[in-house]
Amino acid sequence: MAERDPHALSGTEPTRIPSAETTEVAGAETSRFDATRTAEVTRAADAVTDPMTPGVPVTVDELRAGRRIDDFDLLTSLGRGAFGRVFLARQLSMQRLVAVKISPDQGSEAQTLIREDPLVEHADDVVVVELREGLRLLYMQYVPGGTLLHVLHRVRRTPPDQRAGSMLLDVIDATLAEKGEIRPAESTVRGELESLTWPETVAWLGRRLAESLAYADGRGVLHRDVKPANVLLTAEGVPKLADFNISYAESVGGSSPVAYLGGSLAYMSPEQLEACHPGLPGSAADLDTRSDIYALGVMLWELLAGVRPGDPEPGEALDTNTLPALETMVRRRRGGLTPEMMAKLPADCPQTLRRVLAKCLEPDPADRWSSGTELAQQLDLCLDHRARDLVDPPPDSWRARLRRPVVPVLVAAIGIPNALAALYNYQHNSSLIIEKLPPDARHNFEVVSLIVNATLFPLGALVIVYLGRRLITVPRGLQHGRTYDAVTLARTRHDALLFSDRVAAVVMSLWILAGIIFPVALSVITGEIDTRAATHFVSSMAVCGAIAVAYPFFFVAFYVVRSLYPAFLPHGSTDATDARELDGLHRRSVRYLALAAAVPLVGVAGVTFLNSYEIPQVLFAVRVLSVGSIAAFVLVYWLFRLMEQDLEALRRTVALRH
Repeated sequence: MAERDPHALSGTEPTRIPSAETTEVAGAETSRFDATRTAEVTRAADAVTDPMTPGVPVTVDELRAGRRIDDFDLLTSLGRGAFGRVFLARQLSMQRLVAVKISPDQGSEAQTLIREDPLVEHADDVVVVELREGLRLLYMQYVPGGTLLHVLHRVRRTPPDQRAGSMLLDVIDATLAEKGEIRPAESTVRGELESLTWPETVAWLGRRLAESLAYADGRGVLHRDVKPANVLLTAEGVPKLADFNISYAESVGGSSPVAYLGGSLAYMSPEQLEACHPGLPGSAADLDTRSDIYALGVMLWELLAGVRPGDPEPGEALDTNTLPALETMVRRRRGGLTPEMMAKLPADCPQTLRRVLAKCLEPDPADRWSSGTELAQQLDLCLDHRARDLVDPPPDSWRARLRRPVVPVLVAAIGIPNALAALYNYQHNSSLIIEKLPPDARHNFEVVSLIVNATLFPLGALVIVYLGRRLITVPRGLQHGRTYDAVTLARTRHDALLFSDRVAAVVMSLWILAGIIFPVALSVITGEIDTRAATHFVSSMAVCGAIAVAYPFFFVAFYVVRSLYPAFLPHGSTDATDARELDGLHRRSVRYLALAAAVPLVGVAGVTFLNSYEIPQVLFAVRVLSVGSIAAFVLVYWLFRLMEQDLEALRRTVALRH
């Protein structure tokens, strides 16, 4: 186990105000322990292991390397804290090396950690507790890569433009070399880290730690001491959240939140700091996983910028008395992030990561990410270039600008293709049918056309507005700082991904209705209508319906996928429904692409059913239709390809969340 900050190895006594702890560390971080001697120590242990006599009480101070306690041969000391010691040990039953923390059997830490087996077996938090007379043994996977505290030291010594994922591996490799460990060969994880920028590396680490917090929170356990020294690193660079020694499980009888307050002041949330102060409101019972999320946000910010948000400026003096210092820290945290703090983030930090960390550090817990799962989902976005550009576009980009005028954009996307289709329909039918009618009949038909269009167009608009009501109101509310519950956000995302289909259904229904009304009206006005004229009406309506359906579908879907739907992702968690609906939209877009390709073919095919003397009458309209629809198809195909890539990026982020 890599050597850790003293607090990472210490138990925490019930106390309201944490005090400084003097600790000896003779472990993997500060000592020159050479793990190449591990085999020698193990062989020596086989020969001279001093087993402890069952039933005879032993104190922590009496423990030493070379002794055997229960299933463990103690090989060498890794560290000593005020409330326990940590040894590198060989677990006899498993024949593996583990790090064992041995402390007096006090409190309910053991019950907190072992009350539910799946928690202690979580891949990122491998902690197991056993009890013997007078002692508590907490052992975990031996993790040789050091801690994030090592990495933080390197961050502070390295200029921002020289930081990268490879720097994390360099720190780990240096730690491995000190211990005589062999660096992993052909590791896909290390290969991934080497390709990441430093902000992406921080997001990569944060995502895994957020999942650890979510796993613990799902079982009623709070960590309460998230800090770099409590994050162990494997040889591949995978972080493991350790030291649940001050965690509190609400289901453990005989324990209380106050008894587990503890923690490290520099990373505490404002509400946890207030709970530490006897003169401030708030109590330990009020803390929940959002306090851990705040601490994780502070740690990730520090890794990213090299300084913690709200740290004193160089030369700034703080009151050294504990209570005034606490009050100052609470005041700073309650003040939130300032522009000066945000300016300390590196220039290459994506806007998505800035937003995610800023929400972690909101003074009010209600404004933070509600769970580790939600935070992990957001950090996933930071690792996908295309997805994060969709969710957090540059402020001056058209994607960001078009999020505000939702109604005008939708009106243009739906109205323009329908207006062009109506114009073609009028030109086509006027040349073949309407101009051949007597003047009175022509006048009456034009009146009927005006009434039908004046009725159907507003009716369609009202239906579309109703179907898209959430797409109009929710984005505006979010822009003005309004919050929505998870159900409303889920329904809005659902509406967004189905809106283009709903628009197509409404538009096609109205064109079909018009295709029925016009021949009937013509029959009533003229007293009769021949089959040929009725066929012309129906065929022209089919072509116009294809235009009015295919093109608005792509314009609306492209706007939704590229601009509108991603705007909802920062405000709530997605679920399996989102993944299914993203897949469904992609499948349907392929069908609509085929429909768009058919428009010029159908238009030209319709000419073959005309008599030779009728062709010149519609030749201009058909030429315009053919050339225009081919150009429109090229545009639609381009939008389809872009939308396909966007959908793939959004599906990747959704898939990583489940």
